Amino acid sequence: MTVRERQASVRARRKKRGRRLMIAYALRGAIFLLLALMIILMVRGVLYIREHLASAPDSELPDGNMEPDDPALSELPIVPIEPAIPGEITIPDWIVQDILPVNEYSRPGIALSEVNGVVVHYTGNPGTTAEQNRSYFKNLAETKETYASSHFVIGMDGKIIQCVPLDAIAYCSNQRNDDTISIECCHSDDTGQFSQDTLDALVQLLNWLIKTYGLGRDDILRHYDVIGKECPYYFVKHPDAWEGLLNGLTYDNAF
Repeated sequence: MTVRERQASVRARRKKRGRRLMIAYALRGAIFLLLALMIILMVRGVLYIREHLASAPDSELPDGNMEPDDPALSELPIVPIEPAIPGEITIPDWIVQDILPVNEYSRPGIALSEVNGVVVHYTGNPGTTAEQNRSYFKNLAETKETYASSHFVIGMDGKIIQCVPLDAIAYCSNQRNDDTISIECCHSDDTGQFSQDTLDALVQLLNWLIKTYGLGRDDILRHYDVIGKECPYYFVKHPDAWEGLLNGLTYDNAF
């Protein structure tokens, strides 16, 4: 082989090796790009789950805030409902009725389809009163910061305030908003443990709702039982205490 032929052969091999390196670099770049896209999608998925199905304790918002409810419910049409038929359900005198005005953010005026249960919550905002939480619901009509409300709020002193009529939806229990009554309970600290006055009032209210709607033990739920959220926090962390509460309720008077 002549010198010229040898040089030509070397150049050909170099070109072939160069093409292989270019292909290898291109494949490596494509792999890195795919991995980056997968990581981005995974991060976005985790953020979505945290936002919509968060199981952490409720965020603290000013003036007695509850956990934000599903904004998608705001897309439901606002249909004012007629008051309950007089005499059909008589609210006991130990409940303070302070009904919210109809508004898009806390009392949409949508009728409950039926009442199949009661969902118990904690406010996630230590140290606030029942009045402050009710005021927060009312102010949402102006602040428009989220969608939240509850049929009842129980204070640390045992005071029970009704915020939403029993025949209307409250924004509190996610996919169970349309067939349950919601109760928010105030608490003094981050443990979420209720005072004895709050517990006594909760038992009294639950027993009345059980009797009024003919409910059973399986119809009394924590928010945790609906979407896995750690609410009410103390009863999620202490399931034996929740079982004790359920065992202390009166079901044989239901009709």
